Parts: sequence; C-alpha cells; structure tokens
Amino acid sequence: MSKPIFELVDQLPTSGLTVSMLNALDFVAPGEWQNTVGFVNTIKTVTGETDESLIQQIGERAIYLFNDRSQGYQTALWLYQTVDNTDKALGAAALANKVGEKLPLLGFLNSVTPKPDKAQTIDLCLKLVAELVAFCQINGIPGDSIGDFVSSLGEYSGESLIRMVALVCVDGLIPLGPDFINKAISALSQTNPQELEKNSTFQGIKDVIPGGNAGSKLNFIGQSFDSVKGWMNGLVSSQNLSPQKVVHNLSNFVEIADDKLDYLAAFLDVATNYYEHTGTQTLARRLIERAVAEI
Repeated sequence: MSKPIFELVDQLPTSGLTVSMLNALDFVAPGEWQNTVGFVNTIKTVTGETDESLIQQIGERAIYLFNDRSQGYQTALWLYQTVDNTDKALGAAALANKVGEKLPLLGFLNSVTPKPDKAQTIDLCLKLVAELVAFCQINGIPGDSIGDFVSSLGEYSGESLIRMVALVCVDGLIPLGPDFINKAISALSQTNPQELEKNSTFQGIKDVIPGGNAGSKLNFIGQSFDSVKGWMNGLVSSQNLSPQKVVHNLSNFVEIADDKLDYLAAFLDVATNYYEHTGTQTLARRLIERAVAEI
C-alpha cells in the first residue's frame, strides 16, 4: 500500500462533497453515520478508551494487523479505492474546489457525460461484489461466501450501512430509477463475458472476483446481486425511497433538474469517493476491534 493505515485515517476529510453527500443521506439511516476521522480519535471512539498507553498498544497492534499481508485488510482497502477510482474523471479536482458552495450543475454538464444504462448497471453490480469480497477479506472467510455476506447485511451499521445506502441511492435510484434492481438483473442477463471484459471497473478488480474466467465471474456477479435484491428492496420500501426523495435531500448542497438525474449520477461519480471514505473507516474500526481483542 502507498500509505500506512494510520495516515489514511488521519487524512480523511472532515468536509467536502463526499461528506456532504453522506450527511444528506442520513434521512435513510438516521444517526447511523458519524464522520469519525483521525486514527487516535477513531481508537477512542470505537473503544471508549482514555488510557494513552493502552491506546498506543491498540494502535500498534492494528497497524501490525493491517501490514500483515497474510491477512485480507490491504486487499479490502484496495477494493474500496479501486471501485471509486475507476469512476473518476479529470473534472474531480475542479469540482472539489467548489466545496462549501451550493452547486448548480448546469455548468458541468458539458464535461460530465452520463454512462449508458447498461454500463451503469454493471458498475452498480461490481460495486456490490467489491463490498462482498471486501467483507470476506476483512473477516478472513472465502471470497465466495455470499450467504455469510447476505446474513451480515442485517447487522450492518455506521459507516458500512451508509455505504450501502449510498450504493442504493446514488448508484441505483438516481441513475436507473425506481426499478433499478430489475434493470440491473436484466442487464446482467444480457451481458456476455466479452462485454464484461471491456468494463474498466471489472478490469480493475477482476483478479479478486471468484471464478476462473470472465464467464464464471459474470455468473458470480449475477448470483451476488440476486442474493442482495431482497435487502435492497427492503431498504427502498421501508424508507419509501424514490429518485425524487433522494435528490430532494441532496439539494442542500447541489441543484439539479428532475430530468437531469443521469447527469447528477455522473457528477457524483466524478466528485465523490464515498466507497473509499467509508471503506477506510470500516477497515479502521475492524482493525481496532480485533486489536483490542488480541492485546
């Protein structure tokens, strides 16, 4: 990894478009996510510990665990980073400079191009698979443990839950509409291995997706998404979610017309890195919890 885990957690932003977006999605899971940043602060928050020497021991153990390549923590972080980075475009830096303003998007429409529906649905499914594989890596279980992952979703909380909420809202509802689950299943069924190979996100993470070739990996992606559709349907129905409701809550920091939702999705792809941000927080929490148990 290019940076140590403590540095990555220390450098998490306290404000900006990603943080604004995640805060705006609080209405789906009220009070679940707090933007905990800073490695020592995270140790204190997770453990409630105040003894400086014990905090030091926990931190050292967490760093040791992360650096141990026989564990899956580095792979999990790489997954969170990679599925975000493949969405990036050159406009990200310029957009980041607009932090703190209420952004009317019209000025960016000529430089941010929406993905076709099929590409959007494949990326949605691949982000879900990245979550599944990262979960398996963090928990030291086989990467094809779909059942364990689905069972764990009911226990998701905090940064892990808000990441899945954002996946449903930002990568599902906004670009694909209220029928995004069926659209994704349909698109996958009409995708062949050759098409999948052309997807940049798939190219980035294919080596850790279970399956021997693109065809079997495609089957795994389909099985994974199908297994989670019940949880996603439950989230949408329990919160009465719709693209319009999500956009209304995002309108505190960004303005967009209802007929430009695909552009909003493209803008959020470019301007935010919610998978990496919350994934780093999830990883830090799991490392700290394990470190406490082992010292």
